[in-house]
Amino acid sequence: VGPEHSYLNDIKRIQYISIDDNEAVKALQYFSEKEGIIAALETSHALAYALKVAKKMKKNQSIVVNLSGRGDKDLQSVKEFLKKKEDLI
Repeated sequence: VGPEHSYLNDIKRIQYISIDDNEAVKALQYFSEKEGIIAALETSHALAYALKVAKKMKKNQSIVVNLSGRGDKDLQSVKEFLKKKEDLI
């Protein structure tokens, strides 16, 4: 993390969170099934966090997530990720 990011974090102007790959893939699956949106893996991390935030929001509140990239290019990687998880079970 660069010094600018550290500084902004220290003065509480920005907040960093983490989403693991399992959460991101679950979000990708959720939005693909429910909304027909095949988000890129990078974007799926943001969508996973949005789902966490949305659970705490009031009904009249909204959330906006900017989607960038194409998820179709990531489908093979997701397939391999899910296969590895399946093999561990």
